[in-house]
Amino acid sequence: MSEKIIFDTDPGIDDAMALLLAHACQDIEMIGITTTFGNASIENTTRNALYLKQEFGMHAEVAKGVNVPLDQVKTEPATLVHGDNGLGNIELPDQINTPLSPLIAHDFIVETIKKQPGEITLVAVGRLTNLALAIEKAPEIGKLVKEVIIMGGAFGHNGHTGNLTPFAEANVYGDPLAADIVINADWPVTIVGLDVTQQTQMSNAYLEKVRTSSEKYGQFIYDITRFYAKFYNDDLGLDGFYVHDSSAIMYLVAPEIFTTKQGHIRVITEGPAKGHTLFKGSDRVFPIDEWATAPKQTIAINVEPQTFNQRYFDIICGN
Repeated sequence: MSEKIIFDTDPGIDDAMALLLAHACQDIEMIGITTTFGNASIENTTRNALYLKQEFGMHAEVAKGVNVPLDQVKTEPATLVHGDNGLGNIELPDQINTPLSPLIAHDFIVETIKKQPGEITLVAVGRLTNLALAIEKAPEIGKLVKEVIIMGGAFGHNGHTGNLTPFAEANVYGDPLAADIVINADWPVTIVGLDVTQQTQMSNAYLEKVRTSSEKYGQFIYDITRFYAKFYNDDLGLDGFYVHDSSAIMYLVAPEIFTTKQGHIRVITEGPAKGHTLFKGSDRVFPIDEWATAPKQTIAINVEPQTFNQRYFDIICGN
């Protein structure tokens, strides 16, 4: 049985890599792609999703999301990391002839889950605005969704606490109110954050091997990652880059290579610690405890990087 997913994303170079991983994986059936803002503007991320659908023959419906976070504090697109067009400034066609869903993203999420109760996993690798709007509009979908997997946050494991601020991961920082709503909603959430995504790196030599080994995806992945790899080299001195968004897809198909634990989670929504994700692992109820009544959720704290890269390679290059 394949896993049916709605992929909530802001493509984005690493988003595109994750989208192709999901598309290539025989164990995944992508029902929908819902777009959010962050790595690029909502116009560009939606254009990029439609382009990827058209270019690689995806069957998933694309639904455009909103372009403002819940706290109304807008930030600039991450063009320094992803390029002006969101896909590393590769050449894109002027016209894309793939139609959009008539539904806005959060309505698409609600309607799809209701039509296929117990079957849909939401995989979210951008800001969580669309998911927050969906669960707030229709809380009943919490009992109907199969699982929610999020790439975001950081809990201090393996020395990783933040990548946009010292204590905030970029997706959560971009809409912390949405993140707190989604994580504390009554549905099962697994957070695959910087604790594990920054354990896994893809080197330039690895990407060259992907380029020459995958006729369908290799050259495209190599082309878009040139801009991304340069950013990571300039910023952190890495040969290659961390593997963020694909980690959420990998958790779906190979959870056995991850170590997890459960607890209560809250998100700081303002001030210098805005976007900081806090994990309470104990069952003790404190005199003042805004965690205690929240549902327990799951976080990934370790991964097997070599196994991860081999599985990614096998899936992408098997097509």
